[in-house]
Amino acid sequence: MTIPIWRQRLRAAQKREGAVAQARWVQLATVSQNGSPRVRTLVFRGWIDETQVELFSDARSDKFSELNHQPEAEICWLFPKAKQQFRLRGVIEILCPRSDSVACDQAWRNLTPRGRAVWTWPQPGAPFIGNDSMAINVDDNHPLPDHFRILRLATLRVELLDLKGDFHQRLLWTRSNQIWIEERLNP
Repeated sequence: MTIPIWRQRLRAAQKREGAVAQARWVQLATVSQNGSPRVRTLVFRGWIDETQVELFSDARSDKFSELNHQPEAEICWLFPKAKQQFRLRGVIEILCPRSDSVACDQAWRNLTPRGRAVWTWPQPGAPFIGNDSMAINVDDNHPLPDHFRILRLATLRVELLDLKGDFHQRLLWTRSNQIWIEERLNP
């Protein structure tokens, strides 16, 4: 499969940002069960194929009831140095240790000890009791938690807002029958 042009442009923007941690931060927008919008920042973990984004999350957070109710979501990814914003829209697939133990175990092992520690903390969004039980690092032998989840966004629509130059450029790519169709939009 050929890498879509939007993905090539996104890769160039990533390269321009360099190795700064913020270049891997994406904002995930979901819809709550009562219809209100929700957005939070997650870390981009990689590409599964030419168009599928991988993120990790904690199943104890609110986003899982939102995604179970409405699996369509959008990621906004801003690259300040490149002066480009990408919005990737699609459907989220959720992998858990019971549904795909191999993928979850591999993802867990690839995390740094500091990255694994987050999943040992108390439930996200619950009242704060104290940080005595919040580890900073978790070694390689720590078992994969049941609430570890992989989120895979199957991208169906991409918008690029290019903020360089006097006139901004906005492009839209939509997927139809395995083909990406490009359209220029007003910024």
